[in-house]
Amino acid sequence: MSEINKKSLEHLAELARLELGKKEEDKFLKDLEKILSHFKELQSLNTENVQPLAGGTWSNNVLREDGATKQSLGPDKVAEAFPDKEKHWLRVPPVFEE
Repeated sequence: MSEINKKSLEHLAELARLELGKKEEDKFLKDLEKILSHFKELQSLNTENVQPLAGGTWSNNVLREDGATKQSLGPDKVAEAFPDKEKHWLRVPPVFEE
């Protein structure tokens, strides 16, 4: 894993569209070094017999099947039920007063 330096920090800040002051650069350099050192520590762990896990749980989908719960109205039935229409357009009352 590569080390973080001022040049790579400037590149990351540019990608994130951040403008960093001198104090912020120093703080971010220290913080990113700590983060990278933590990942180095994690890489040293033996994970040979650990099963991969996606999502943090072994639970299966418990949701119902997706489908229509009742018959929907077609466009002609909706137009019939609408109080005010002009040709094939539905007229609604104004939302904002002028």
